[in-house]
Amino acid sequence: MTNRTPPSKTDAILIVGAGAFGLSTALELKSRGYENVTVLDRYLPPVPDGSSVDISRVIRSDYADPLYAQMAQEALEGWKTEYRHCYYQSGFVMLLETSSNPYLEKTLEIARRQDRALDEYPNGNDLKRIYAGIHADLSSLRAYHNVAGGWADAELSIRHLSRLCSQAGVSFVTGARGTVRSLQRTRGRVVGVNVASQEFIPASQVIVSTGAWSNLLLDLAHTASASGQPLGFIQLTQEEACSLEKMPVMINMSSGVFCFPPTPGTNILKVARHSYGFATSISTDDGSNRTVSSPKRDRNNADQSFLPDDAEKALREGLRQLLPRFAEHPWSSCRLCWYTDTPEGDFIIDHHPNLSGLFLATGGAGQLVFPPLSISCSAS
Repeated sequence: MTNRTPPSKTDAILIVGAGAFGLSTALELKSRGYENVTVLDRYLPPVPDGSSVDISRVIRSDYADPLYAQMAQEALEGWKTEYRHCYYQSGFVMLLETSSNPYLEKTLEIARRQDRALDEYPNGNDLKRIYAGIHADLSSLRAYHNVAGGWADAELSIRHLSRLCSQAGVSFVTGARGTVRSLQRTRGRVVGVNVASQEFIPASQVIVSTGAWSNLLLDLAHTASASGQPLGFIQLTQEEACSLEKMPVMINMSSGVFCFPPTPGTNILKVARHSYGFATSISTDDGSNRTVSSPKRDRNNADQSFLPDDAEKALREGLRQLLPRFAEHPWSSCRLCWYTDTPEGDFIIDHHPNLSGLFLATGGAGQLVFPPLSISCSAS
């Protein structure tokens, strides 16, 4: 067991990663009176290729685990208050091609236990009485509906959170000095980080919240892996977007394909799939000679428009089922979004068992819905 003596209020605390985990941790530490909190990342938040950042993220409270369901319920209050300018309560619909699904059955049980209820429809077309923006034939699908759900402007949310951090006195370091190459260890303790500018930055406490990049810094192969999940974006006309204005977030639990209402102001339609994902092979530079699946560290992974052929095919099939009118529209862009998958779909938030001065906060990228497995591809 490591020595877990907490740092003093004036000790230097480094948080590696400016995503949702890193920024929320920084803000919480400042609220508890810690004076010297610094966030390191390659880019200023919102980090363009971070898992926390995109035009949209699903907001839901329907989970097959009572803890996560309760946390989501509590978070929903934050979306309706502090982050209300980022949140769209469009409604949330889960669709199923089979008569039952273990994950969904558990989700329904927990919702009932928490005195919540999801509307159930054996015929998915019944949803058209609620949502004029649903035009597809969903008669072969079972539907589960929660009006208290929707989506958030993820980039705007992170921008707001980072502004709260700055106002609270959190320091940010980016560029070469913010790009962490390795953890500096001394006699079983992490004492700081080594960065791309060839500098060592000391700290009494290091918090790693690097999501899909975590395995580059620490061997977490037994408990976390990075997988790329496909995203496709379609530019709609104003008329096309208006036809979908009254549609919920919809996810097919059987295929993993989900879609969002068009984004107001830009009329961009987003479709995605959460399934087995895709892996890369990248060598670490921490001296361990390990090869891991990870997004690139030395560039913006969101600036490449790339999808494996089978991923694009799956997105097109999903569009034909859920939004057939737009199934053959060209992509305005497409890419892989990097998730951090864990064996049971749990967050990893804890002190490191063998390294003092190191705390981990990772495993939070969407893995609570589908099997967190990976297969290889030539994503570059």
